[in-house]
Amino acid sequence: MSEAEIIDRAKKGDDMCFKLLYDSHKRRVYSLCFRMVGQTETAEDLTQDAFLQLHRKIASFRGESAFSTWLHRLTVNIVLMHVRKKRLLEVSLDETLDPNDEGGPQKDFGVEDTSLMGSVDRVTLERAIECLPDGYRIIFVLHDVEGYEHNEIGEMLGCSVGNSKSQLHKARIKLRGELRVTNAEKARQKAPQRVRPEQIVIEAGTDEAASAA
Repeated sequence: MSEAEIIDRAKKGDDMCFKLLYDSHKRRVYSLCFRMVGQTETAEDLTQDAFLQLHRKIASFRGESAFSTWLHRLTVNIVLMHVRKKRLLEVSLDETLDPNDEGGPQKDFGVEDTSLMGSVDRVTLERAIECLPDGYRIIFVLHDVEGYEHNEIGEMLGCSVGNSKSQLHKARIKLRGELRVTNAEKARQKAPQRVRPEQIVIEAGTDEAASAA
């Protein structure tokens, strides 16, 4: 049975087909929730909320986009409603762009930052994203991970395109800082330990004493 047939039956109230959709999409929905909120328990709760909302709204799915895309947007809306309700945004979305000093060239905060994507391993990047403040993390995930445009993010979060670009720029700066700390720690762990001169003297003296005995 194709996914289109499964969706059609689920829309008609077939619980078994709805469970098939749940099993097929739950990992991606959870992953999106976790990236946006950074907390396992909250992400699990939001995943359940997303599928409860799907159960209520699946009849409104008209197939104008891929089902996964439609579910993806539904999930993002669930997470954003949670964020607004709990006031988790630590960074104001109404913040304005700082003026350039001395009339310098205008920076484009919205361009892709290739230094963050692909230059580090996925696990390290995921952990660094978790360390971002909620407001920064949400915009970074929506733009750089999920691929939303700034105008779409602005509509979702109720902020201007300029504010979305500014928040993304600051998120990338903070993320690079987190990655530098992580990489420095890894380098320190991999570096061979140096033997101090006094250790060599002590060990040599021990060997001589053992030979004399």
